[in-house]
Amino acid sequence: MAHIFAASDDGPRGAGGLTKAERGAYENLILLCTKCHTVIDKAPTAYPDTMIRSWKQTRADHLAALFGAVPLETRAQVRAAIDTPMAANKVVLETYGPGSEARFDPESDAPALWRRKVLGTIIPNNKKIGAILEKNRHHMVGREPVTFEEFRQHTDDLIARHLEGAFGGKMFPRAMNDMMHGDG
Repeated sequence: MAHIFAASDDGPRGAGGLTKAERGAYENLILLCTKCHTVIDKAPTAYPDTMIRSWKQTRADHLAALFGAVPLETRAQVRAAIDTPMAANKVVLETYGPGSEARFDPESDAPALWRRKVLGTIIPNNKKIGAILEKNRHHMVGREPVTFEEFRQHTDDLIARHLEGAFGGKMFPRAMNDMMHGDG
């Protein structure tokens, strides 16, 4: 973890006036290997903050694109981009979820399968859907921004429940099924 502007005023690319919180904020940090961290800190004029911030943004854009999180021209394109992961999640829920037919079979291994599918399919798909919608927020109309936030809270609660052992949380907002359909 490297600082874009140094952790202190006299460090590489020191910037007076930054608070301790600003120096440690995500916006002022970049992941670098140890060798690169040393190289850029030893030559701060060769590696100005603008260059390092550009590297960070380029990498963030690349990672977002891997999730399909690119700006799209129409609501229909956004809907098409989220349709496949939403359909996959629906199939997993109906096949293995707490409301599936398997809940009536005491011998069923559905709970273990459900947990595996939540971790391996639903959560990654929710993250992908969230990244696509965030990048295309400008297409949202009416209550869609609220529905999107409810979806994000649902995803966060799902992660807490299945990875951290938390209980309760926001259920999937049914209005997500209509997200980006038509003109709003």
